[in-house]
Amino acid sequence: MTQQIRISQTGGPQVMDLVDQDPGQPGPGEVRLRQHAIGLNYIDVYFRTGLYPQPLPGGLGLEGAGEVESVGAGVDIVQPGDRVAYAGGPTGAYAQVRVMPAANLVKLPDDISFETAAAIMLKGLTVQYLLRRTYQVQAGQTILFHAAAGGVGLLACQWAKALGVRMIGTVGDAQKAQLAKANGCAEVINYNQESFVERVRELTHGEGVPVVYDSVGKSTFQDSLDCLSPLGMMVSFGNASGAVPEFALSELTRRGSLFITRPRLFDYVAKRQDLETMCQELFAMVQQNKLQPLIGQRYALADVAQAHKDLEARKLTGSAILLP
Repeated sequence: MTQQIRISQTGGPQVMDLVDQDPGQPGPGEVRLRQHAIGLNYIDVYFRTGLYPQPLPGGLGLEGAGEVESVGAGVDIVQPGDRVAYAGGPTGAYAQVRVMPAANLVKLPDDISFETAAAIMLKGLTVQYLLRRTYQVQAGQTILFHAAAGGVGLLACQWAKALGVRMIGTVGDAQKAQLAKANGCAEVINYNQESFVERVRELTHGEGVPVVYDSVGKSTFQDSLDCLSPLGMMVSFGNASGAVPEFALSELTRRGSLFITRPRLFDYVAKRQDLETMCQELFAMVQQNKLQPLIGQRYALADVAQAHKDLEARKLTGSAILLP
């Protein structure tokens, strides 16, 4: 028997139960994976609270890294003993051992640790598609990225700098501002001390930015639109402060024919070739030391409730992982 986190109802951190389970053996197209590190992400909160529905009872977690124990019929992309990582459904990553689709796994280079992989797969692939596909940033551009000291934000700081992009980041306190700066963020705005709209306009000489990356949602959405230059793109990829309220499309016209998109990672990696290409670039960035993920917190799997409380209270810096 091994242990995993299960929920039988949606709600607060208390709905997560650590239970004994027999993960079973892999069926066709599946693998049995012994996990060494598990990623902690805000999307896990959305599944826990029911914002993102799933059948119950069910598991939580979408990211992890470990070693393949056995494979089912028809699996040829990995084999027992392979070091692998993943970021994607189905939920159930909060477990010591799990059975999951082989198609979601990628082989992990020997020089990237399990902990690093659990810290970068979902967040790093998110940064990859945001900067390289959703809106392909160019050297010399200035961009705005909210929550610059979070797990995604710090990787974005580093990746933007490597691309020659001037990143303006928003944070909530002086310590996070210092951290974002240390990771390559060119300009940092503490939104609790000044208006980020006014500061962005100052930093861009009134022009605004061509793209805003916003994972905060409700509390920043309208002001983010006001930071864009005409024909700019609003990339809303999260709801940390709540879902964005309904708004009239004429708001985009009034601000200069803006574009808006609500992307998610799972659509960008739906094709196996895209997943492999994105992972190759992500792993290369780590191997070349252009990306150095900060693991700010490590929690035992049994302490997952505290991990979620810290996550929701925005107490975390960098990436946080669970150790099964």
